[in-house]
Amino acid sequence: MRRIRSGPMDVVINIFVGLHIIGIASLLGGFLTQMKAMGAGTARFVPAMLHGALTMLVTGIVLVGLNQAQDHPVNNIKIGIKMAVLVVILALVYVKRDEEQIDKALFGAVGGLTMANIFIAVLWT
Repeated sequence: MRRIRSGPMDVVINIFVGLHIIGIASLLGGFLTQMKAMGAGTARFVPAMLHGALTMLVTGIVLVGLNQAQDHPVNNIKIGIKMAVLVVILALVYVKRDEEQIDKALFGAVGGLTMANIFIAVLWT
């Protein structure tokens, strides 16, 4: 289990962890709200998905920097894989953000990659 940190810089790190979680909630929440529409073939990438992915990218980069500055261990392979998955998600959502409907397979892939990123973060220790 993750230890709650208590130093001044650790408080900042924990704030960015919270913001990172808000980003993933926005991305996944946007996907989940479109599940019924996906079944009907009318799903679209909502702004919350783009903003959530961007929030995750920015806060993730900041978290890596802050943790390295504090000499906390950072698994660079795990972070690299998570970033690669996030960049794919972000690219797909950004490019297709103005389309009125997204192909079911593409929309499902974004949801699957989002969940994969969550499980990589939680299960890879």
